[in-house]
Amino acid sequence: MSATIVFHLLATLAYAGLAAWLWVQTARHHASIRIRAPHRLLLTLALALHGGALFTGILPDHGLYLGWALALSAAIWLGMLIFWGQSLLSRIDGLLLILLPGATVATLLAGVFPTGHFVPHANSEWLRIHLLIAFTAYGLTAVSALHAILLAAMDRHLHQPVTSAPSQPVFSRVLNTMPPLLVQERLLFQLLRIGFIVLTLTVISGAIVSTRLSAQLVPFDHKTIFTLLSWITFGGLLWGRRTRGWRGRTALRWTLAGFAFVLLAYTGSRFVMDVIL
Repeated sequence: MSATIVFHLLATLAYAGLAAWLWVQTARHHASIRIRAPHRLLLTLALALHGGALFTGILPDHGLYLGWALALSAAIWLGMLIFWGQSLLSRIDGLLLILLPGATVATLLAGVFPTGHFVPHANSEWLRIHLLIAFTAYGLTAVSALHAILLAAMDRHLHQPVTSAPSQPVFSRVLNTMPPLLVQERLLFQLLRIGFIVLTLTVISGAIVSTRLSAQLVPFDHKTIFTLLSWITFGGLLWGRRTRGWRGRTALRWTLAGFAFVLLAYTGSRFVMDVIL
C-alpha cells in the first residue's frame, strides 16, 4: 500500500472522528459550536496528514501527477486551510459541521482512487504557480458552495414552526447553534469576492502558461471553457449582489452553478475519462 493511500485514509479517520465528535457534542448540549484546543489539535493533525498524502501523491520523485480524486482532494485541503486561517479571525466554527463531512468524502475518494497522470512540463515554474492558484480558487469555491448550502438550510429552518428542543431533529438543533443568518451571508460574499479574485488570477496565469508552452493565449479546451464559465458566473453573482441586492436562493443557485463549472474544469472531466470511460 502506497504512502499516498495510507496518509489519505488516516486523514479520513481524523476528519470523520472530529466531525462525529462535534456533531454529537453540539446535539447534546444545544450550544453554539466552539473550536477548543483539542478540536484544533485534531484538525491540525488531519490537515498535516492530508497535506502529506497530497505531497506524496502529486509530487513524487520531483514529478507532477494529477488525477480527478487528487485534484478534488487538493482543492478541499486548500479550502480547509483557508477555513483554519479564517477561523482565527472570525466566528465561523459552525462551518466545520459541513466542511468536515466534505473533507472526509474527498480524502476517502483519493485513498480509493490514488493514481494520477503525469503532467508534462512539470519543471515549468509558471505551471506550478498556475496550479497552486487554480487549486486555491477551487478550494475557495468549494468552501463557498458548502457555505451556501448551509445558508439555504438555515433559511429554510427559520421558516419552519418552532418546536421544543428535545423533539427537534438533530440537524435542526445544530442549526440553532449557528451564528445569525446575516453574519453568515456577509461571510459567504467575502469568500466569493476573494474566490473571484483568485479565479481571475487563475485565468491570467493560465493564459501566461499557455502562451509560454504552446504559443496560444486562450486554448479552447474543456478546462479553459469551464473555467471561463465559472468566472463569468461568479462575476455575474457579485454584480447582481452589488446592483440588485441578490441573496438567499438566488445567491445559492449562482454559487452552486459556478462551483459546478469549476468542478467540471478538471475533476469532473477526468472522472469521466478515468472512471466511467
